Amino acid sequence: MATAARIYHNARCSKSRATLSLLQDNGCTCEVVNYLQTPPSVAELTQLLDQLGMTPRELIRSNEPAYSELGLDEPTLSDSALIAAMAANPILIERPIVVVDGKAAIGRPPESVLALL
Repeated sequence: MATAARIYHNARCSKSRATLSLLQDNGCTCEVVNYLQTPPSVAELTQLLDQLGMTPRELIRSNEPAYSELGLDEPTLSDSALIAAMAANPILIERPIVVVDGKAAIGRPPESVLALL
């Protein structure tokens, strides 16, 4: 039986496309979540962070213009404020995130998701 994977995907991102291709090449059935159109909720992001074993600051894309525009570089911001900012501005979420059987990994490099299979 094929492995089922959910990928939080941005088709404009080469790493995201490569990760999706790698999953499919390894026989995965992929549920593709175009997270820019369908952003994860605060609860989903909290769960993803738990599955990834990461903090919100580790998951946020600090090189995006929205990061500095929203003042997210302020070190005193709480985790909940950072998660809320990512939910409201999904471009800030590092990508791609792959979830298999309750475990998650970021596809940077794409091969890092193979440990989930």
